[in-house]
Amino acid sequence: MTAAASLEMLNVVGTFAFGLSGAMVAIRRRLDLFGIIVLAVAAGVAGGLLRDLLLREAPPEVLSTLWPMAVAAAAGLGAFFFAPFIDRQWRPVMVLDAVGLGVFAVAGCDKALAFGLDAPGAVLLGVMSAVGGGMLRDMMAAEVPRVLHEEVYALAALCGSAAYAGLRAAEIAEGLAVALSMLLAFAIRLASVRYGWRLPRARGS
Repeated sequence: MTAAASLEMLNVVGTFAFGLSGAMVAIRRRLDLFGIIVLAVAAGVAGGLLRDLLLREAPPEVLSTLWPMAVAAAAGLGAFFFAPFIDRQWRPVMVLDAVGLGVFAVAGCDKALAFGLDAPGAVLLGVMSAVGGGMLRDMMAAEVPRVLHEEVYALAALCGSAAYAGLRAAEIAEGLAVALSMLLAFAIRLASVRYGWRLPRARGS
């Protein structure tokens, strides 16, 4: 499998993971089937849509192809039918969020580099791609986006995106760079929850 095909597959995985996380939030909020699918699709495609709009890709991939919304909707349907099983796993929303975070941080940075952006801009776009779906999901569920208050979140995406840009600049094989960068973002996110890592806050907060 080529590196491009691997990244495309990772996009599918990230979309499905974020779709599942959106669906599980909707189920926790006791929404009906339509609400579950809407929240799944919003969470699954928002990051990629934001990325493509900022890159001026017209039309964005989510509007020009069927697969992003179809994958996210399938995740919503899966959560609707198998929510009890998914919920028995360890903190499913957080774990799925971590998967999507790592995937979209790397995929967003890779696409930005392919469009000719310099490393700083590509890293920033990777972060925005990674946190966009979770932010929209939380806002639609009337929750404060976790990127603003929860354990290390955007920083995990930043580390993964920056690592990918650095490894590519060092001419590390693309497949290895993708794997290492995704794993870094995923591990930082999970470790931040496990060990309660937090960024400094203002006194009294």
